[in-house]
Amino acid sequence: MNEIENLKNLAKNAAETIRASDFVRLISHNDADGLSSAGIMARALSREKIRFQLSIVGRLDEIVLEQIQKSTAPGELVLFCDMGSGQSELLSRLSADIVILDHHKPVGKSPAKVVVNPHDVGIEGATDISASGTAYLVARALGGPKNLELAGLAIVGAVGDKQLFRSANAFILEEALKAGVVSLRKGLKVGDGDLIEVLSYSPEPFLDITGEPEKVEIFLEILGLSGNIEKLSEEEIKKLTSAVALKLAKKASPEALEAVIGDIFVLEQELVPNVYDFVSILNTCGKLKVAGLALALCLKDQTVLEEVQTLSKEHQKKMVLDIKAKLKEIQKGENIWYINTVEALSTGTLASTVVRYVHPELPFICVNESEGILKISGRGTRELVAKGLDLSFALREAAGAVGGNGGGHNVASGASIPLGTTAEFLSLTDRIIGEQLRKNTEERRP
Repeated sequence: MNEIENLKNLAKNAAETIRASDFVRLISHNDADGLSSAGIMARALSREKIRFQLSIVGRLDEIVLEQIQKSTAPGELVLFCDMGSGQSELLSRLSADIVILDHHKPVGKSPAKVVVNPHDVGIEGATDISASGTAYLVARALGGPKNLELAGLAIVGAVGDKQLFRSANAFILEEALKAGVVSLRKGLKVGDGDLIEVLSYSPEPFLDITGEPEKVEIFLEILGLSGNIEKLSEEEIKKLTSAVALKLAKKASPEALEAVIGDIFVLEQELVPNVYDFVSILNTCGKLKVAGLALALCLKDQTVLEEVQTLSKEHQKKMVLDIKAKLKEIQKGENIWYINTVEALSTGTLASTVVRYVHPELPFICVNESEGILKISGRGTRELVAKGLDLSFALREAAGAVGGNGGGHNVASGASIPLGTTAEFLSLTDRIIGEQLRKNTEERRP
């Protein structure tokens, strides 16, 4: 519990720095965790009547840094959410004051006035608290009890980053439950809606019938189930989850079962109650570069609800069909599975799906050509991390060696590399990961 108290103290320091500012330049990432972090801080800053300008970005690079420099004056405050811990050298060029609310492993000496990062107090940022969790702790310190309702968005970010609800996340969840911000129901961890539609086009769980509504219909007929998933009785839920568990047992990783069956978080004070629907909407808006719609949802703007729900359903369907087609193109290295793609709909979801449901025995690397560069998504499992895998280190080293950059978490990481460097990058990544896994095996030998 001392670690959580220490993290709360860092959050208080950040809140004091923010409170002393007349204007905040807020920069956040474009995935569900980054967008929910931005939503938390936007609501908290508005309540304190602190002026702010918000930008959502896919990555923190030279171009973004230049834009920040142009829009801030020395002494003004730049607040980074879900980024900044791995870009200390880059951020040291900023003339403005910096606060970082993040959960990625820190690299180098940070130039920030305050950093709220779980790694600095002994909490694992990959699994135990997301950036939206750190943002919530800061909002809580900034506005007191009135900001407890923002715990719902912190839960959204943690679910979006596929985290565990232990340590700091458990603390936030407990507050959310006590305050009536979140409630729980048991079942399959998917969005609400018609059973056939949900099982056909949810990327998780990725079953042998996913993407094929005719097969899903037969599966449900055998079980005697129909209608909307959220209206199933307790007995019907047990029947469905047992049947899904049997399908997953054939091939999926051990953590896949735990990830898709259990407690569903119901957001009692947000416009979209099912957390998985909320996460899907945020990720969709981020990918389609309509972050304004995602933020409007986080700010409870009822007028965008129908539009974002439609966008999300359409995108999710396309994504599932895209993943199903790309599974045939996966190749195997010595220590990794990998794929080369162009303009993939969602490299992170593709990578997560493969490593959880198709090839859990090795890490998966997706190389995607987009916007004139190669964007990398790497995913592992907690079991592989226990064997020595550190994707953050592997992708950072391999990307740096070919003129790019990378980083993230030990279990999930990303990178950007120049065009034409794919073969060298994959070879280096494969070698580094092989060394990580072999070293751990050798150390365990008696």
